[in-house]
Amino acid sequence: MEILYYRPTCPFCLRVLDFVNEKGIELDLRNISGNEAAQAELVERGGKSQVPYLVDEAAGISMYESADIIEYLKEKHGD
Repeated sequence: MEILYYRPTCPFCLRVLDFVNEKGIELDLRNISGNEAAQAELVERGGKSQVPYLVDEAAGISMYESADIIEYLKEKHGD
């Protein structure tokens, strides 16, 4: 399962969340707002505190940009 690090007030995160909700894609959602452990994990994985950040451990893929994340999820889960 993919992990999505996000902030609920981030418009780029909301774009990704709207897409996954519309398509019924299940992600492990990790809200970094007020969650020091999730934020530290995000920085450890990606090197910065930028969101959205998608991690697909099974495929060895990680990415930041919302358009790239949506395109990846379309390819992986079908449009």
